[in-house]
Amino acid sequence: MRFKMIHENFNVSDLDVSLKFYEKALGLKEIRRKVAEDGSFIIVYVGNDEADFELELTWLAEHPQKYDLGEEEFHLAFRVDDFEAAHKLHEEMGCIAFENHSMGIYFITDPDGYWLEIIPTRD
Repeated sequence: MRFKMIHENFNVSDLDVSLKFYEKALGLKEIRRKVAEDGSFIIVYVGNDEADFELELTWLAEHPQKYDLGEEEFHLAFRVDDFEAAHKLHEEMGCIAFENHSMGIYFITDPDGYWLEIIPTRD
């Protein structure tokens, strides 16, 4: 039996703000969406041509405030081919949360506080 990872879910407080952030910061675009008939939720899957893996952004009508992420001891990782350009973009966006110079990586945060690791492509 084999399992393939297909998506990760983040609940978001403002879907439009999150969609703009993920497109600008990571090049992730909307693939598809599901809207509840009663308007109670919207689920949007974002991704790119680099991988089959998708990020599921879920907005709940009854939870407009930001989510309590606890100690934030989790993250998604993204490998980038132009680390310097990515760092410059994220620096301009003001979303760099932590840099680990000895490991050659850094983390950005999305509008809801989720951590995203940025890793350079290494030979």
